[in-house]
Amino acid sequence: MKIVVDDLSGPEIKALLQEHLDEMRAVSSPESKHALDLDGLRQPAVTFWSVYDGDELVGCGALKKLDNTSAELKSMRTARTAKRRGVASALLQHVLAEARRRGFTRLYLETGADDHFAPAWALYAKYGFTRCEPFADYPEDPNSVHMTKVL
Repeated sequence: MKIVVDDLSGPEIKALLQEHLDEMRAVSSPESKHALDLDGLRQPAVTFWSVYDGDELVGCGALKKLDNTSAELKSMRTARTAKRRGVASALLQHVLAEARRRGFTRLYLETGADDHFAPAWALYAKYGFTRCEPFADYPEDPNSVHMTKVL
C-alpha cells in the first residue's frame, strides 16, 4: 500500500468522500454528523492522505491541527471494496507516526456512538485510544464517542 498527501482534486477521492458523507448521513442524526466536506478538508490546518493498493484508491484519512500540542484524526475511511485488507491499520499507523513527527503529544477523534461504529471503536482501542470527554468545540452529544491517545 502507498499512502500519499492528496490535494482532493481527483474524481476518485471525491467519490470516496461522498460515500463517507452519505453513510454518515444515513447512520447519524444531522446535528451529530461531524464529517468534513471537501472545503472543510482543504483548510490549512488539515493534512489529507489517500491510500492506494496499486492503482486502486482503498482509503483516506486526515489530521487536523488543534493547537501546538494536539491534533484530531478526521475522515478515516476504507473503501467498501477494500474492507478487511488492513487499510485502516496502515493509515492509522501512518497518521500516528506523522503526528509524533510534527511534535503533537495528544491525538483526539470523534466517531459515532451507534453499534455501526463498533469496528472503528475496536480499531482505535487496539492502537491505544481511550474514551474521553468532548474536546475542541464538540458539544456533549449522546450520538458521539470521543477518544484520545497520548503520543
